[in-house]
Amino acid sequence: MSEPIKNRYEFVILFDVENGNPNGDPDAGNMPRVDPETGLGIVTDVCLKRKIRNYVETVKEDSAGYRIYVKDGVPLNRSDHEAYVALEVDEKTVKEKKKADPGLDGKIRDWMCANFYDIRTFGAVMTTFVKAALNCGQVRGPVQLGFARSVEPVVPQEVTVTRVAITTEADAEKKGTEMGRKYIVPYGLYRCEGYISANLARKSTGFSQEDLKLLWKAILNMFEHDHSAARGKMAVRELIVFQHDSELGCAPAWKLFEAVKVARKNADDPAPARSYQDYVVSVDEAALPAGITCQRMG
Repeated sequence: MSEPIKNRYEFVILFDVENGNPNGDPDAGNMPRVDPETGLGIVTDVCLKRKIRNYVETVKEDSAGYRIYVKDGVPLNRSDHEAYVALEVDEKTVKEKKKADPGLDGKIRDWMCANFYDIRTFGAVMTTFVKAALNCGQVRGPVQLGFARSVEPVVPQEVTVTRVAITTEADAEKKGTEMGRKYIVPYGLYRCEGYISANLARKSTGFSQEDLKLLWKAILNMFEHDHSAARGKMAVRELIVFQHDSELGCAPAWKLFEAVKVARKNADDPAPARSYQDYVVSVDEAALPAGITCQRMG
């Protein structure tokens, strides 16, 4: 692996949804998540991290150093056990070996970081106590995302659909179609803010410049290989990256985020927005603090 990153970053992701459900709420019958006080749509950080993981898995196909730890159909214990096997320890002897080698905990943790991209990026709790105690430690990842919120309030709609395929023979004798429902947001532009700590990358996971390039690529393309009828048309429209010229940074994150403005192109238009072209995105680069550079991707 290459050297850990040396610069701190903040970034803003702008993505939109058209006639789809960007993130269903299991507490509300899988309706699109909405802030009940403001009507703004919500997409959780967990949802977005899943898309990033899926993209990395798609393009890297479990190649060395780029496997995914939090993965569908793969128990965490199975991956934890691989670290024990690689370092020639097991659940029964690990305590004694840790006494003989005080650095063994760090070696196990480093093995997990070196082999799993999402641990290196987002961190993980790798401690499980189910029958056999497998403890690979805990890692705080350098990359963190907040919840995404829509720029304007969204109005989730319930759409009734029908199908001609009947489930059972008994039902087929009584009716010719089945009824169903799906929930959509007609249109919503969402904004997500994120952080990358070079300090944690150096001290904790070894998140490298190569990992960073892959992260930017994954964010820009996280919906391109994840299309479904339920999610409708989703796309990342722009990724705005602020780079500090030092490891610990040159300015508070909130000052950089406030430099990104998203506004309606025609502020007097009472009609709801129905496309990305209804908005104007601007970055006040002249007002950025010293030591900050801005790059707009998308």
